[in-house]
Amino acid sequence: MEKQRSVAFHTLGCKLNFSETSTLSRTLEAEGFLKKDFDDLADVYVINTCSVTDNADKECRQLVRRIQRKAPESLVVITGCYAQLKPKEISAIPGVNLVLGAAEKFNIASHLKELTKNDSGKISSCDIEDVSGFHASFSVNDRTRTFLKVQDGCDYTCSFCTIPMARGKSRSDGIENVVRQAEQLGQSGVKEIVLTGVNLGDFGKGPDGAKKSEESFYKLVQKLENVGGIERYRISSIEPNLLSDDIIRFVSQSKKFMPHFHIPLQSGSNEILALMRRRYKRELYAEKVAMIKSLMPHCAIGVDVIVGFPSESDAHFKETFDFLHALNVSYLHVFTYSERDNTKALEIKPVVPVNVRHERNKALRNLSYMKMQYFTEQHRGQSRKVLFEGHEKGGMMEGYTDNYIRISTPFREEWENRIVDWNV
Repeated sequence: MEKQRSVAFHTLGCKLNFSETSTLSRTLEAEGFLKKDFDDLADVYVINTCSVTDNADKECRQLVRRIQRKAPESLVVITGCYAQLKPKEISAIPGVNLVLGAAEKFNIASHLKELTKNDSGKISSCDIEDVSGFHASFSVNDRTRTFLKVQDGCDYTCSFCTIPMARGKSRSDGIENVVRQAEQLGQSGVKEIVLTGVNLGDFGKGPDGAKKSEESFYKLVQKLENVGGIERYRISSIEPNLLSDDIIRFVSQSKKFMPHFHIPLQSGSNEILALMRRRYKRELYAEKVAMIKSLMPHCAIGVDVIVGFPSESDAHFKETFDFLHALNVSYLHVFTYSERDNTKALEIKPVVPVNVRHERNKALRNLSYMKMQYFTEQHRGQSRKVLFEGHEKGGMMEGYTDNYIRISTPFREEWENRIVDWNV
């Protein structure tokens, strides 16, 4: 009788990657693989990589070295965005057996049937232009919350970004399919769904990237509102130019969509936004924030911002800092610009010194901390609904209010995966 093979996964990067890793894991378990923790001994290790972080290459190499020391006879498979962008580079890392590009990662089971330890640096990839089709994915770490992928790829050409090269053109699931998945997740006990994608607001393009005239992100959220079992939805991230007034108004009246938006800004300077090839100006961003806050004063608003983009002067950075300081937002995700091969940003001069980039990052992270403290303080004493997660950390449990304030309290089993009224 053949021994059951085991597999362990490690994910680098975004919520979309986590949802896809979870799906790959379920695929292999259905094929008879035993899932193990990444720190355990396993027959196969799969690393799902990211291209956004500066040290994708470094992280990947470190993880492969760890596996080599711990389990030299095991197979190592690398997939994800970095695998699509730099397959040859990754295949040359000692210990890597297989590199799967964007079109092949969901065929992992058939690749593993053929793969042996004698295989070294095998590549199964294709040009990103040839990648089409939509692979639905969702993550289930515990039953409380799941990240549901509804869109993939991007047709935007931001000058700093490699995602279109790593994930291909914008394409989506159909509304009917998403609703069916949400219903199944609701029946399995999941309370909250986070809608994820590369460019969520562009939802409505079919698996081939062609626009389905009758489908849009606004129509999707309307349909999801009526799904039984699911009590909460969050929109993970949506471009300001695609966040329509209709969507904002809908969320403000919804019983299920949480008062929480995450809206990428990237820079508070119109000059830098133009060099970044973003599709809006800061004035539009400010209008969106003002509308959200007028309809939902309690709404949490998160902001992505990049510091140290080429040619960002002290004056440009001050524009960004002052803009964000005055803006009624709740927290910032701050990214330090890092060079990416084959991006237009490499042609923009002058380059901002790395130490200056780090100083600017620190300044905005401090501002973010103060923003979140202020936002939390504004709700002190209010009763808000908290969904507590189903796991214990050092005798404590955590949950989030509807408007994304993190709550920590001594563990109580009866509160696991429950929505509880809570005085902030």
